[in-house]
Amino acid sequence: MTERKPAGVDFETWVDRQIREAEERGAFTDLPGAGKPIPGLERPYDPMWWIKAKMEREGLSALPPSLTLRKAAEDARQEASQARSEAEVRRILTEMNERIREALARPPEGPPLNLEQFDIDAIVAEWHSGRHSGRSVR
Repeated sequence: MTERKPAGVDFETWVDRQIREAEERGAFTDLPGAGKPIPGLERPYDPMWWIKAKMEREGLSALPPSLTLRKAAEDARQEASQARSEAEVRRILTEMNERIREALARPPEGPPLNLEQFDIDAIVAEWHSGRHSGRSVR
C-alpha cells in the first residue's frame, strides 16, 4: 500500500477502498493459517509473550548452560522410559551421553554440572522390566 491518501477523502473511506480492491485482486486468498485458530488464544495474557516466543524460535534459554544440560538429561531419561523400542532407548541415551561427555570435558558456565553419563545397559534393563510390568520407568 504505497499509494497516499488523497486530500479531502475521508481516511476510513480510503482504507475501505484499499481493502476492497485488494480483496478483488485476490490478495487475501490462500493466506497461511486461513481458517485455523490463532495459536495461543487459550492461554492467559502474558506481556512477555513475544520475548518467550522469540527465544523458543531461536533455541535460546534463560538458564545457564549447565542447568539447561541438566534439564535435557532429565528430559532424555523421561523420553527413554517412554520409548517404543530398545533401539530408541539406546539412541536417546547415547546422544545424551555424548552431550554430557562434551560438557564434562569443557565445563559450561553456571553452577556445577553434577551429571554423570547414563548407564545405558542398566536403563535398558529397567525399560524391559517396566514394559513387562506395564509401568513406565523413571
